[in-house]
Amino acid sequence: MDNSYLIPITQNILVAGVDEAGRGPLAGPVLAAAVILDPVRPIDGLADSKILSEGKRNRLFTMIKENSLSWSVGMASVEEIDELNILQATLLAMQRAVNGLAIQPAEALIDGNRLPRLSIPAQTIVKGDSKVKAISAASILAKVERDKIMVDYHKKHPDFSFHLHKGYGTRQHINELNQFGILPVHRRTFNPVKMMILQQS
Repeated sequence: MDNSYLIPITQNILVAGVDEAGRGPLAGPVLAAAVILDPVRPIDGLADSKILSEGKRNRLFTMIKENSLSWSVGMASVEEIDELNILQATLLAMQRAVNGLAIQPAEALIDGNRLPRLSIPAQTIVKGDSKVKAISAASILAKVERDKIMVDYHKKHPDFSFHLHKGYGTRQHINELNQFGILPVHRRTFNPVKMMILQQS
């Protein structure tokens, strides 16, 4: 049974799947992607990016870009995250992703339970990245694009293993923070970064 569309979707309309990557890390931007799949060119293997290997994600990343009707990636910066909070920054990144599509969809399907402000109809789908192929595709684009940013961070700041922990609060990352201090790419409203700043003031 093909369970790729568990949510009823009107046939013959363009639907964009939208998902984010990077809500939880202590460093780096939050990214969102919007994807309109082409029903004539289906992509096998689409799934929630979190359950895919890096190699599989990278292969699908290329296929999504080559075979989709339209795709777009939006971002909210570390500064915007600290100013707005992570939820509002995530919704802003989603809004930017949808607005960046070269083709306007009739509807957007948003992973999660909060809607960004959009000019088109939209609905939220909890765990949508495992239920709707277009959202799965968006989760892959957002994840791979964000991972590229984190690899670049490691090149600029080699003391930090951003290429490994991707900015998440792993023991390795915490040790690096304690040893080398806070970088401009760290989110100052996230603990333990926030507590370190308070202790230094």
